[in-house]
Order: sequence, then C-alpha cells, then structure tokens
Amino acid sequence: MSNPLDSSQIETIQSYDTEKRYKYLVKEVVSNREIWILTDEHGCVMLNTDDEDCVPVWPNKEFAESWATGDWESCKAEAISLNKWHSRWTHGLEDDELAVVIFPNQDEDGLVVFPDELDFELKQQARKQNQR
Repeated sequence: MSNPLDSSQIETIQSYDTEKRYKYLVKEVVSNREIWILTDEHGCVMLNTDDEDCVPVWPNKEFAESWATGDWESCKAEAISLNKWHSRWTHGLEDDELAVVIFPNQDEDGLVVFPDELDFELKQQARKQNQR
C-alpha cells in the first residue's frame, strides 16, 4: 500500500513527460504491488486513440481519481494487485487486442504500449528491486 501523495508531489509528477511518467509508473506499481484503473457500471474505462483501443492505468489512486471528472465523474478508482495483473490482465488485454495507455495526464497525453511490453517492464523492475 502506498503513502498518500501531497499536492506538490502530484503537481510535480503530472508535469513529467510521457517517458518519465512511464518510468515512474513502473517503479510505483512494483513498489506498491498494485496498479490503478477506473471503473464504472460497465467495467473498466477505455480510451481510444487513432490506432488502438486502450485501458488507461495509473501508478497511484490520486492520479486515477483526478481523472474521474466530467463524463467520468461516476467512475471509481480501483486497485489491481500486481499478481492479478500478471496472471489475468496482461493475457486478457492481449486476447481482446487492447493496448494500455500509461498514466495519461489531464491533456490525455500518455504513452501507448502493448500489455506484454508493460508486463516485461514490471518484471524487469521487480528483478532490480529484489537485487537490492
């Protein structure tokens, strides 16, 4: 479980570019053993890019909740354990031909990756942390 972020930390992290937010997400998800999505009565919230249908993911509850405004204000932030992500979500997203949009910010700017790429990065980070 992660410690709550204060507003200055949130502001700083949200100003990161897409690549830096990706690195931050990978480290946070592995450290906290959870990844965050938004859900509504239909299930997981989706975003569409020109090329892909995507599931947005966030590293912390605060960032996921900050997206639950406007059309999405009825959405709830939901944590998925890292084990469940590896065992069910990666394959499920691949089977459904869905991509993952990493930590989109308020401008809807986020890096789009394939589920197996994210899975690989998370496992690499876990190996690094276990070596310490």
